Amino acid sequence: MEDHSFVDYYELMQISPNAELETIHRVYRMLATRFHPDNPQSGNTERFLLLNEAFAVLTEPRARADYDLLYHTRRLEPLGVFHMREFALGIEGENSRRMGLLCLLYNRRRTNPESAGMSILEFENLMSIAREHLMFTVWYLKESSLVRQEAGSDYVITAAGAKWVEEHVPANKVLYHLLKASESGRAHSDPDQEQSPATLQQNA
Repeated sequence: MEDHSFVDYYELMQISPNAELETIHRVYRMLATRFHPDNPQSGNTERFLLLNEAFAVLTEPRARADYDLLYHTRRLEPLGVFHMREFALGIEGENSRRMGLLCLLYNRRRTNPESAGMSILEFENLMSIAREHLMFTVWYLKESSLVRQEAGSDYVITAAGAKWVEEHVPANKVLYHLLKASESGRAHSDPDQEQSPATLQQNA
């Protein structure tokens, strides 16, 4: 399991990192049926093979323990998408930063609903943006009721924020592909292998 080919199996299966074995089996059966290559409506060979790989690792205690060590190291590494010029500091990148932060919270809520909050430190690490430069972004999203702050000081997306993401992200090719990469567990893949915005738009 090499770092450059890291796949987030929990994101891939859209389950919590604390998921019980029964949950892994149940979700796997449902997703494997959906993505099996013989399924004419939704078959996807690549996704099916990744699911089999994830299932083999997450259902074997020693393999899962080894994977979890790597997972906890990689999950807070910067996401390459946030190094793109769309997220430049200043007013030019503010709209993209808002949308990027909302996408992170949206994906966390969807894949780990019992622990849907994210801290300023997590945003800082994942987005490679200093917290001082994120505070205006967070303030705007709070005032717009798109995010709220929990008692433990973590931030979570609201229903209005989730609706906003679903309505606006498809028109933003860079962030749309960030969410799609999360669905295949590859949001934390090697940034050097990530596609440029121009390539993303060609492939969209």
